[in-house]
Formats: sequence, C-alpha cells, structure tokens
Amino acid sequence: MKPPRRRFLRLAAGAAALPAVSRIAQAQVYPARPVRIVVGFPAGGPADIIARLISQWLSERLGQQFVVDNRPGAGGNSATEAVTRAPADGYALLPVGSPNAINATLYEKLNFNFVRDIAPIAGIIREPLFIEVHPLFPAKTVPEFIAYAKANPGKINMASAGNGTSTHVAGELFKMMSGINMVHVPYRGGAPALTDLLGGQVQVFFAPMSFSIEYIRTGKLRALAVTTATRSETLPDTPTVSDFVPGYEASFWHGLGAPKGTPAEIVDKLNKEINAGLADPKMKSRLADLGGAVLAGSPADFGRLIADETEKWGKVVKFSGAKPD
Repeated sequence: MKPPRRRFLRLAAGAAALPAVSRIAQAQVYPARPVRIVVGFPAGGPADIIARLISQWLSERLGQQFVVDNRPGAGGNSATEAVTRAPADGYALLPVGSPNAINATLYEKLNFNFVRDIAPIAGIIREPLFIEVHPLFPAKTVPEFIAYAKANPGKINMASAGNGTSTHVAGELFKMMSGINMVHVPYRGGAPALTDLLGGQVQVFFAPMSFSIEYIRTGKLRALAVTTATRSETLPDTPTVSDFVPGYEASFWHGLGAPKGTPAEIVDKLNKEINAGLADPKMKSRLADLGGAVLAGSPADFGRLIADETEKWGKVVKFSGAKPD
C-alpha cells in the first residue's frame, strides 16, 4: 500500500486536472444540445438577418440547431445582459456589433461591462455608411459640404435613426473632426429618416449602404463619400471621407460573442467554423448582398476591434452629449 501522504498527493493532482479534462471533453462534444443566439433587436433587421445566416451555417456544420432568440429592448442591452448572466458553456451566444460599443458609454447605468463580460468569438461583417444628401443640395463633394456648413452654421439638418445609433454617432464624429455645426434630427428608425431625406425635409443622412443603395443608383440621393477607410466595391467611384478628413472612419460591424469564461476550446471551434463560412462563396455572396465585407479573423482580432471601437465611440458620445431615447 502506498504511504497515505503520497496517495493523497496523487489524488489531489488528479482532482486538479479534472476541470481541464472536463473542459476539453466538453469542447470535443460541443454542441450536445441546441444553442441560442440571443438577438437584441426585432426580426428583420440587419443583426437578425446576419444572426440567421450564421445560425443556419453553424447548424449545418456542427449538427445541432443554433436557434435565433429575439429579445429587443433598451437598444440591445436586454439581450446583452441576458447573455452575460447565462452559463459560460457556449449554449447562449450574442450577436455583437456597433450598438454594443456605443451603448457602453451612452447608457450611464448598465448591469454589465460589455468589454469585460463578453468573450469575443469572431467578426462577421463590416458595412459602410454613406454621407447622403438630397440631389438638390448645393454641395456635390465633401469639401463643398464642409464649406457650405461653415458658411451656414446650424442650417444643415442631419437625420439619424435615433439618438446614439451608428447613423447618429457617425455624423457626430464628422462634426467633431471637420469643425462644422449641424442640427441633429433623430427619428424612430432609419425608414422615416430616409423618407424625410428623400422629401428634402432634412439635408444629410449618414446611412448604411444596404439601406439606401438603390436610391443612390437611381439618382434619388447623392452619395458624397463612404465612411469606411477604403472605398466600397459596390460604388468604387465614391471617395472615402478620410480622403478629405484624414483619420475619419465609421462603419456598422457585426460579430459573435459569448459569456466571459466560455472555454477557449469552444470559442476556437466556433471561430473556426464562422471563418469557414466567411470563406464560402455562397455565404460571401449573401453578405455582399447586405452591402458589407467579411470581417474574418481570430477571437483576439475581434477583441481588439471591440476594445478600439468602444473607446472611440465613447469619446464621440461624450463630445455630442447624446442620451438614449
């Protein structure tokens, strides 16, 4: 018989190794039951559409249902809080995007810390916005727009889909970096904002490409510039804002996250499968139809994007004094 102390140390070492072995085994069989993707916005919106594309892909690749669970409320915060409180076992996932990065500063009291409490899994898509004006607006370029705004301070009405939305803070960033003054006119969603831009009631709208591309193509709206750092493949002749305002960049991006503490093996498995989807021609085509470019990379890459965007939009929210609707 082994001495009691030696036997105790052997058992203790074995017990200490059990959690690691258990996590690896869990990841190997993951997913063993349906997985929820908790979307913080109503069905039919960009976040919901992208979540359903990814859920279908993951269901087919991993042999279990990835079910979209829409929980709209508080600008997406209700879904985020639900996922941060869920077990960190990979069975509750969160579509992560620009609204989360903005909300971290826009809302003063949240029951979670977005950057700390959500583990990044993978980026999915980055969608540009366009600076769009009515065709009768006198400015046809970004320099002309800035000159007109400086000559007519407070006389340009800037539409947005609501306080603190990507369409709002993109405009506020432009104001901050170009030194102009525009009057913010928030709407309850992008559709009424676009309607009033088409009707000439407002003069400019920083709109997602998927939302208004057909109006640009038919000449009902004029795109002055794209807000991403590089030109859009869809409208390659349209310059970037940064061509005239160095360093400017704004985009509408989406990815996937999980509760903090989710085993790295599960995160890596999901990341691998999502990146495989982003390389699939059919998936790339579907995402291109939404007006965006794939945002492939590692969990660490996506984590850096989240941290950088949260810091950037935090400064813009403070500059603008934006408050949630």
